[in-house]
Amino acid sequence: MNIITVGDNVVDCYLDKGVYFPGGNCVNVAVNSKRSGANKVGYIGVFATDEKAKHIKYALQSEGVDYELSRTVEGISGQPKVSLSEDGDRIFIGGPKNTVQHKMKLKMIQDDYEYMSEFDVCHISCYSSLEEELSGISKHINISFDFSDNVDPAYLQKVCPHISIGFFSGAELSDFEIDDLVKLLSQYDMDIIGITRVINLRCSLLMASGTSKMSWTYW
Repeated sequence: MNIITVGDNVVDCYLDKGVYFPGGNCVNVAVNSKRSGANKVGYIGVFATDEKAKHIKYALQSEGVDYELSRTVEGISGQPKVSLSEDGDRIFIGGPKNTVQHKMKLKMIQDDYEYMSEFDVCHISCYSSLEEELSGISKHINISFDFSDNVDPAYLQKVCPHISIGFFSGAELSDFEIDDLVKLLSQYDMDIIGITRVINLRCSLLMASGTSKMSWTYW
């Protein structure tokens, strides 16, 4: 499996430790895919020119993730502040709004499309600000999209026609709401729907392949 991710990169600044770690949905997916055995992994994003961006690049290079086609823009990196709740859950407090990720959006060009054709799937997230690019990207490669907890019907209508795989956080959804979500998604021609949640301290994943078969997997 060859996977490319396109979108966000940040450093998560942990207030309790006074340290920061490379992050962002698309950076995390790229690194975890490589660690999980993907043959080839690429990443396209917008990097800043500060030390934090250099650290993200170093981490990607160390993990074997290619970022050659990423853009570099003068400015600072996204750097959300993170605290921990009593039970260890992360709480994102926010960060500066003048980052390159706030100022710039990726615009796909032919070189990007040609590079994407070397991969099997392209992963994008709701934090990538690439909704307007999905139509063009989908003509060259299948798209995996992470919606987080965004299940707004208008947003689904904008994104789902262009993607093959959709991931959702079901942490705040009841069983009935999950059933309604799957029914809503059934009108779109998606190959796989994944909905994650935690039940009794166990992680679970509801998979609906072609919206015809659904099963919970626990670990």
